[in-house]
Amino acid sequence: MELISSAERNRLFERFQRDAFHLELRDDYSLPGEEGPFQSWLNGDDVDYAYLRSWTQLMQQTTGRGMTVRRVRIITEPLSPYIQWEYATTPLNEEAGEIIRWLPRHLLPDGITFPFDRKDWWLYDDQLLAVGHFDQDGRVLGSQIINDPSAVAECARLRDLLWTRAIPHAEYKP
Repeated sequence: MELISSAERNRLFERFQRDAFHLELRDDYSLPGEEGPFQSWLNGDDVDYAYLRSWTQLMQQTTGRGMTVRRVRIITEPLSPYIQWEYATTPLNEEAGEIIRWLPRHLLPDGITFPFDRKDWWLYDDQLLAVGHFDQDGRVLGSQIINDPSAVAECARLRDLLWTRAIPHAEYKP
């Protein structure tokens, strides 16, 4: 299986025309470059959010072209420390133009199944999937590109179901 880098996946935002949707299923996203800010946050220290700048600029450019970028974060309650931090930083994502909703696992519809071994994925314009792959320590390995119509259709159906049930960030109070 061929994987593209995070930088290559981010270039997909230049190609889509209407909507990008991210489904997040993990309770921990330990990424290189975030250990310092995350640890600072845990310690109650000032946090330098400069590491987010390239992402927020990309989101500002993307949403500035009239595109939507949405996320549903499926989370376990009580929230893990990492997800608490992610919740605290979500206003930075939303200020850049993303729309983020939260869905506690206990509120998932009965019988729901997640494709791709419960891996996170991006869906672009109901045409292309970028499925995230992580190593055992939670580090990003890359994304697998999938354009199989039946897989794309299943993810679009799942997106629509989860989006209607998920709680907007401004309303979710963990």
